[in-house]
Amino acid sequence: MGSVGDHQEHGPTLVRFARECLREKLGGKKADTPSGEWCGDHVATFVTLRWPDGRLQGCIGSLEAKRCIVEDVAHNAVAAALLDPRAATLEATDIDELVFELSILSPLVALSFEDEISALRQIRPGIDGVVLAWSGGRATFLPSMWPRLGTTEALVEALKKKAGMDRAWGDDVKLWTYTVEKFVDP
Repeated sequence: MGSVGDHQEHGPTLVRFARECLREKLGGKKADTPSGEWCGDHVATFVTLRWPDGRLQGCIGSLEAKRCIVEDVAHNAVAAALLDPRAATLEATDIDELVFELSILSPLVALSFEDEISALRQIRPGIDGVVLAWSGGRATFLPSMWPRLGTTEALVEALKKKAGMDRAWGDDVKLWTYTVEKFVDP
C-alpha cells in the first residue's frame, strides 16, 4: 500500500491524467490511464480546480484510501469539476484554462487531547491537513488553506463552521491530521 512520498515521481502523470479524465467526461478523447504496479496502490487523493485568477471551481476528495489511486484521481477530478456545489457550469473549452491541483494524502493520524487548547497545540500550522468530526458532521481543510486562514485557531474555527458544529467543544469532538504531496498542472 502506498503512502505520501511513494508517488513523488508519479504525481505529474496523475495530475495530467486528472485533466484528461475531465476532458473525456465532457466529450473529448478517452483518457490514457497510467499503468504500472503503483497504480493499484490504495491512496486517498483530493483534486482542486481553480481558474487562472484563483477562483475555486471545485475541490473534492477522499480522506481514506478506499480505491486504487488511479480510480480515486479519476473520480475526484470529475466530481470537483462537475459535482461540487460551488462549481460553475463547464464546457469542454474551459478545461485548458483550469489549473489542476492534485493532493496525495498520507493516512490520517488521530489526535488524543483533553480539551480544545491541547488539541490545537498538536496541529502543525502550514504542514497538516485537519479533519474535525463531531456527532453532527465532519469537515476537512487541506494544508493549502493555511495561507488563507493563518492561525491554528482560525483554521479550527472555520472547520467547526464548515462541519456545522453549533455548540461548545465536547467529548464527542475528534480530530485527525494528515500531510499531502501536491502536484499542479497549470
